[in-house]
Amino acid sequence: MTDAQKWLILTCVFLSAWLLYLLAPVLTPFLMAALLAYLGDPIVDRLERKKCSRTLAVVVVFAVMLFAALLLLLILLPVLQKQLSALLSRLPLIVPWLQEIALPWLSATLNIELANVDLQALKQALAGNWQDISNILGLLLGKVSDSGQLIFAWLAWLVLVPVVTFYLLRDWDVLVANVRELIPRQYEPVVSKLTKECDGVLAEFLRGQLILMLALGLMYSVGLWLLVGLEFALLVGLMAGLVSFVPYLGAIVGIGVAGVLAYMQYHDVIHLVYVAIVFGVGQSIEGMLLSPMLVGERIGLHPVAVIFAVLAGGQLFGFLGVLLALPAAAIIVVLLRHTKQKYIESSFYTP
Repeated sequence: MTDAQKWLILTCVFLSAWLLYLLAPVLTPFLMAALLAYLGDPIVDRLERKKCSRTLAVVVVFAVMLFAALLLLLILLPVLQKQLSALLSRLPLIVPWLQEIALPWLSATLNIELANVDLQALKQALAGNWQDISNILGLLLGKVSDSGQLIFAWLAWLVLVPVVTFYLLRDWDVLVANVRELIPRQYEPVVSKLTKECDGVLAEFLRGQLILMLALGLMYSVGLWLLVGLEFALLVGLMAGLVSFVPYLGAIVGIGVAGVLAYMQYHDVIHLVYVAIVFGVGQSIEGMLLSPMLVGERIGLHPVAVIFAVLAGGQLFGFLGVLLALPAAAIIVVLLRHTKQKYIESSFYTP
């Protein structure tokens, strides 16, 4: 590769990043559609291998995605908003429990003076603001209705994302083949190899981890509802499943939040044991069955790297950066792995 070609590549990369930054609001629905198409393409390919036409397979997968989105918007979100509102309305009741029970117990156990801590200011703040916080969905919808630009943006999302997802699903293999044909022939084997590794890392993380988070959220919610009878079972279970991409964090957060809420609801210890059983069984099922089956052991994306990538992408490019964070992290991991292997094989490492 000549110096002119290197400078040309660097210039193209810089211009692409600059255009990505400028066009981030416009590209976001297209990138969301590409992400959905990427997640659905393996299922479409599997249906094709079972003698199903590409168009029919795309229609089936697209219908399932659309049904899941409608289910989320029409059923799950209102229920979650109702539970969140009820939970926030009871936050002021936690302050007396902290003042009368939790702090004296901590003082006696840890032998430190906490009895003089005054939580009345916190109680007054919670009592004065919980209604505004719990009605955040209505507040957002009100702001959307007051702005024609926001209405247009919402309509663009509602129309563009499904339409673009359908066409990308239908033509995904053709698009991948066309991109591969544009790669210079001398670099095509290496680029294809690295692309396959990136796809393996990203697919295992996105598809496997998303299904794992959903499965854990449902399992925790059902367990807390059936065994504990927790009033906020769905909210706590989905929250624990959402943060479970960091190992053990979902169980720790879930046990802490569910334990406090269960004690506030029943005022006994046996329901705390039930909470521990729910999350203990969930962790056992995750470790022995779900993680090996859904995620595997070749991800290569450390949880800390995932958190940093998502935060950095959001800081640089907003919501578009959040969507780009994991693909970029997967590519960087594969390139670093490839660079490390080349470095170990070089004479610089072993003269």
